[in-house]
Amino acid sequence: RLPALPALFWLALAPLPGAPGPSARAELRVRVRLPGGQVTEESLQADSRNDCVSLELRTADGALVTLTADFRQEVKIFRALILGELERGQSQFQALCFITRLHRNEIIPSESMAKLRQKNPRTVRQAEEVRGLEHLSMDVAVNFSKGAQLSSHIHNVCAEAKEAIYTREEDVKFWLEKGVDGSMFEVLPQTSDLPDLQRCRLCTDRWKPCICSYSLSIEWYPCMLKYCKSRDAGGKVSSYKCGIRSCQKGYTFDYYVPQKQLCLWDEET
Repeated sequence: RLPALPALFWLALAPLPGAPGPSARAELRVRVRLPGGQVTEESLQADSRNDCVSLELRTADGALVTLTADFRQEVKIFRALILGELERGQSQFQALCFITRLHRNEIIPSESMAKLRQKNPRTVRQAEEVRGLEHLSMDVAVNFSKGAQLSSHIHNVCAEAKEAIYTREEDVKFWLEKGVDGSMFEVLPQTSDLPDLQRCRLCTDRWKPCICSYSLSIEWYPCMLKYCKSRDAGGKVSSYKCGIRSCQKGYTFDYYVPQKQLCLWDEET
């Protein structure tokens, strides 16, 4: 009798009969549990032809969060569509884009993501590993009209956030060394430039500039490939891809806004 396979093998990386080839688009939907216990559906899409993946989920407060990983350009794009507070003069929703460098081994390759298959679609997933919270100071604005030079996905992903696209100076330096045009970047005002600049949560005037803070979490994503070993008739041992390890990771972004009205969620409670 064969031993039961552990839970982590709920995804099979071997292509199924009739499954799309390695250069095709693929989509996977998983049910995940949010921190408060609420269950939501997360969409994962892979496009190995363009070497990118994206994940999208709706958070407990109704915000729609998207992560796009552009492996070719080594760029990560976070987009948040946040429900506005109409009674406080905000529009129906507010869009933000945060762009950072994509490092190796942060997320599984697009070709592997495109081959993932789910055995039990109705099972509610929880990440096997919780990765540490990352606190990022987004001190540079990105010009939307020139952003395609950094990543072709910025045009579509950040279309609603044309005036609110942010990155970090240290990531800009990396991209400049790769030959990206520096004219798309503009350094934002900092506390050292404006001594009166406060955190938005401490600012009492809704029309004053301040440093806003926004937090988001990717509750479930395939962060690593799992490898199993097999032995052939001659006793030679080889390894093969046999599943994934799932992770959860939170991010907090600090960035300049010209008025607190654009950051009403960040208030002292």
